[in-house]
Amino acid sequence: MKQTRVQKRRKLLIATLLIVQVFGLKILSNYPSFVENYYSRGIYPIISKVSRYLFGWLPFSIGDIFYLLIVLFAIRWMYKNFRRLKSEPIWFFVEIMATMSVVYFMFNLLWGLNYYREPLHKTLALESDYTTQQLIVTTERLIVKANAMHRQLGYKDSIKIDLPYTQKEIFKKSLNGYKNLEAEFPQLAYSPRSIKKSGWSTGLTYMGYSGYYNPFSGEAQVNNLIKTYKFPVVSCHEEAHQIGYAAENEANFIATLATIHNDDPYIQYSGYIFALRYCVNEIARRDIDKYHELLPTINFGILESYREMREFWDRYQNPFETFSKAFWDQFLKANNQSKGIMSYSYMVALVVNYFEDKEF
Repeated sequence: MKQTRVQKRRKLLIATLLIVQVFGLKILSNYPSFVENYYSRGIYPIISKVSRYLFGWLPFSIGDIFYLLIVLFAIRWMYKNFRRLKSEPIWFFVEIMATMSVVYFMFNLLWGLNYYREPLHKTLALESDYTTQQLIVTTERLIVKANAMHRQLGYKDSIKIDLPYTQKEIFKKSLNGYKNLEAEFPQLAYSPRSIKKSGWSTGLTYMGYSGYYNPFSGEAQVNNLIKTYKFPVVSCHEEAHQIGYAAENEANFIATLATIHNDDPYIQYSGYIFALRYCVNEIARRDIDKYHELLPTINFGILESYREMREFWDRYQNPFETFSKAFWDQFLKANNQSKGIMSYSYMVALVVNYFEDKEF
């Protein structure tokens, strides 16, 4: 069907607004306190709660259905309009850009602006830097704590601990950690709970992801093929995205806090060994000799949990995962995460500075 001049002008205007949005966000990135106060703590909590009340009760992901419909619509549109690539190439790409402009606007309005908020260490009044000696001290303390919890749960040092809960039970228990955490950091309050097992878990695994947050429906979803110590942490990680913490490293740290503040000792244990693994890996990058010195002091059962997690991902390694991670890396860089996937190391800085004056 031939388009009128008015329709073409409208689509051209919408397509042009994509460029305006990109430059507008570049400017906005210089004003994180504005985003923090007026969006992340102002508009977004309302959007988030409304979406969780609307879709959280559904046993399936409405967001997955939305993505499927988008793909089908895109295929249908390409099939019907492919010939225009020769007859009207400019307007063909204008329509694509107009669609991208609308999607990009909705993404940022519903969630994406959280990438431009204040860094977490600032809002939690933590330092953002640390020395290697501070890292070593924190790691040694985490080793003592993790080993002690391993024994308190009634397991021999050499035995790997399997969580005695179903995935649904872990979802329910995750709320308790956030409730307890709220007393220390009110800005990390989380309710209502709305988290689901992903219907695309196999695909997620081949892409190398433990879970994902759907910014359009506000649904947090966890890869249900993960049956290791990380399941509670991943659950809390995706819930951290729901309350507006977009950066992966910050969501990892919040997940650590939410698990170690949980009343359930198994959930606490999963949080401590998660944080410990990050710190040990960072020591390996900074001081390999110290790494080899510390590794034998960690209970073999804990190391077996790490091995199990590695072997899980090794079974699903494939060329597409490399492409997927490269895409995600570029996505993070385009959304105010300058180091991309490597920015995950910021998690260690948060752990070291949080635990420095804490007894555990």
